Amino acid sequence: MSAGFGRLWTAQTVSSLGDGVTYAALPLLALTLTRDPMALAVVTAAGTVPWLLFGVLGGALVDRWDRRRTMWVTDAARAALLAIPAVAAALDVLSIPLLAAVAFLLGLGGLFFDTAATAFLPDLLGRDPALLERANSRLRGAQTAASGFAGPPAGSALLALGRAVPLLADAVSFVLSALLVRSLPAAPLPVPEAREPLLRQARAGASYVFGDRLLLGLALRPAVGNIAFLAVETVLALFARERLGIGASGFGLLLTAEAAGGLLGTGAASSLGRRLGTGTALTCTAAVEGLAVLGLAAATNAYAAGLALAACGAGMGATMVIGPSLRQAVVPAHLMGRVASTSRMLAMCAAPFGAFLGGWLATAYGVRTPLFAAAGLLLTMTAVTAAMTGNRRVEAALRAAAPDADRRESRTPVQASAT
Repeated sequence: MSAGFGRLWTAQTVSSLGDGVTYAALPLLALTLTRDPMALAVVTAAGTVPWLLFGVLGGALVDRWDRRRTMWVTDAARAALLAIPAVAAALDVLSIPLLAAVAFLLGLGGLFFDTAATAFLPDLLGRDPALLERANSRLRGAQTAASGFAGPPAGSALLALGRAVPLLADAVSFVLSALLVRSLPAAPLPVPEAREPLLRQARAGASYVFGDRLLLGLALRPAVGNIAFLAVETVLALFARERLGIGASGFGLLLTAEAAGGLLGTGAASSLGRRLGTGTALTCTAAVEGLAVLGLAAATNAYAAGLALAACGAGMGATMVIGPSLRQAVVPAHLMGRVASTSRMLAMCAAPFGAFLGGWLATAYGVRTPLFAAAGLLLTMTAVTAAMTGNRRVEAALRAAAPDADRRESRTPVQASAT
């Protein structure tokens, strides 16, 4: 791994820790202002809206811009943005509309940063598939640990010191991340294309995904998965209380079991890909997710449910390393931002359908029904995408992408300059 990757890893870890702080603090801040569930939902949902509105366009813009500059400018802007609610909290003029606007703008910044980071990583590592898997494993593992384990309790603790404190802590994390990203080695600018309207370039990125069976299979996995997982998430607390007899503290341990499984999966992803082949590994992790949710649906006690959620987390963690790494290795550099944002947008758009499906099935047929439906959906998706992301198709795509990677390395040896 290059020294540049170490700085990128540190930047994203620090930023993820700040995200975890805000993830816990923002709804708690909203709760100090209102008890209206719809108002709280607006604050929670506001952060996802930018992906629905600007996902593909954001990718097209990232493919026009310097990706390193996009990342550090976005982080600097988010740091400045967080000063607004921090000052409002200190002056006791905080409001739900302000929190919703901040959540929306933070989500918009996340869209640009995440898309630029996804597109920048292959440039930093020379589009080497093995290095990309290792890098994504480390990035995903650090993100899970920082935003899933350390950040939320830190956010709750900091909120006790003052309403502005967690927001300022997240702002500091963005400043540190911006400084680290700005120190990264320069990457080649995206290959200039013929001057075309932004919308046409955005459509070209979406068409590239839907016209390639491998990329479409990689995009369907998180999209269908989000429908299933949101159906589960919508009723999980109710299922834990009514069917498993688990209280609030036990429910937190269930979620911790899932996060622990996620860490295990991210760590094992590279080894799994080497032993089974990338395509077979993706099929296996999808099957693990489906069978784990089926086990959760059939669970009769907290221990069985925790084991099922840990297995599901492991499958998800490995998938979220192997899939993006493969996409980064085979997609041409000038399309990387648009392809990444299109895939992410499909996943984000699918999530509300899953939440609605889970609520409807639980109301009409009982609280276990959404879990069984989600398991069936995941296992069906596994069968459908197995051929689309099989080893043979993956190897053919990697062979086709290799000459382009070799030419780019000979022109701009980014990795060498970073060491």
